[in-house]
Amino acid sequence: MFFYQMALDGLGCFSYMIGSRKTGACAVVDPQRDVDCYLKIAAAEGLTITHVIETHVHADHVSGCCELAARTGATIYIHAAAGVSYPHVPLHDGSRLVIGECVLDVLHTPGHTRDSICLLVSDRGSGPFPQCVLTGDTLLLGDVGRPDLVPGESAEAMAGLLYDSLHAKLLTLPDELPVFPGHGAGSLCGRGLRRGSSSTIGAERRSNEALQAPSREVFVARVLQNQPQRPANYTCIKGLNAQGAPALSRERPRALAPQEAMRLIEQGHVLVDLRDPAEYARGHARGALNIPVGQLAGRAGQLPQPDMPLLLMGEEPDVGRAVLALARIGYDRVAGFVEGGIAAWRAAGLPTARLGLRNVVPHTIARLLGEGCSGGLLLLDVREPWEWMQGHLPGAMHIPLGDLERRAGEVDLTRPVVVYCKGGVRSQQAAMFLAQRGHEAVYNLAGGLEAWRAAGLPIVAR
Repeated sequence: MFFYQMALDGLGCFSYMIGSRKTGACAVVDPQRDVDCYLKIAAAEGLTITHVIETHVHADHVSGCCELAARTGATIYIHAAAGVSYPHVPLHDGSRLVIGECVLDVLHTPGHTRDSICLLVSDRGSGPFPQCVLTGDTLLLGDVGRPDLVPGESAEAMAGLLYDSLHAKLLTLPDELPVFPGHGAGSLCGRGLRRGSSSTIGAERRSNEALQAPSREVFVARVLQNQPQRPANYTCIKGLNAQGAPALSRERPRALAPQEAMRLIEQGHVLVDLRDPAEYARGHARGALNIPVGQLAGRAGQLPQPDMPLLLMGEEPDVGRAVLALARIGYDRVAGFVEGGIAAWRAAGLPTARLGLRNVVPHTIARLLGEGCSGGLLLLDVREPWEWMQGHLPGAMHIPLGDLERRAGEVDLTRPVVVYCKGGVRSQQAAMFLAQRGHEAVYNLAGGLEAWRAAGLPIVAR
């Protein structure tokens, strides 16, 4: 049996290839949007992709299932409850797919979504027992899939279904059975996912906090606590995946002279600056959003709706990376990039702006707080709710970064603000946002909570 796990950086997604060495047939489970990687691996291994399987209709990333099926002639398989509009074979609890010596048995595990499935993977050549289970977004490393991401569904009802699926299906499997999830650390489909690529049923039974709930009622209450804000683009992604995403464009984005880019901005295009926040703060095109290229997937909530046309500014290699990263989360309308970047923009005499962001070290803040001379200092924690619950600075205010635009009015503009996160990256984003709104006295806690903790300073745990 051929088995391969592929990680998608930035989104925390895992996809899988499972094939038969005897027959050469192969299945791809939960393919990412850019599917060339699967074709290259299949060719190198002498395999033909015959099955494309979705564990559910995804909301966090665009699936490449339709393009992969079109390019290989493979059949798409997804649970009957998915309600997708593209050609497929519907799966049910107990369905079995045979790929040479590989056998995939379907477990219907609703909860994260109504169409969620897990796959028990067996190798007839290795005996009658399963070799592993692919758990999709039902069971993750250190948590379970979020039950609050499906529009129009009761989160409480979905959480109850998730409990039933876990205890009636997955937790009846042997403790030693390897678990391969659909997501890892960095995904918003779970809270604080543990780093790693696999686990076992027994390890999750013992250490997964969500599985320690003593009853269904307690599980439902716990799993709905401290969930991150649902990203605004998830509804669009889910709709795109339900109808079948178009093939990924291979066209290079158009290089635009600064003056042409400015005309498009005046017509409603949104300019995204891909540079580091410190570079952006030193000078940028007026009105440009700043989302570093490596953070596009996790910061999609700061982008406009996917139907808004975008322009990019940054180094040319970063532009190519950004176009792919945006396509993976449903943003296909990239009209082009500013040729020559900020230097060309300045040379053309177009409007720029600067942000006077200042970093402050933990001991300075601790001294001011301890001496009672902080001058009304406001500490703003922009981490996710589950991070906040694990510990925060004394007296801090909590607004997750994804909620900051909506809740910015809660930040007192008459007080100096020190923004912090875990390591200092998200807080830079938040500080820049506040500065753009006219907040003059805004500071970033250098190194974030990690630096504060390393300095031996007090943390409030809840």
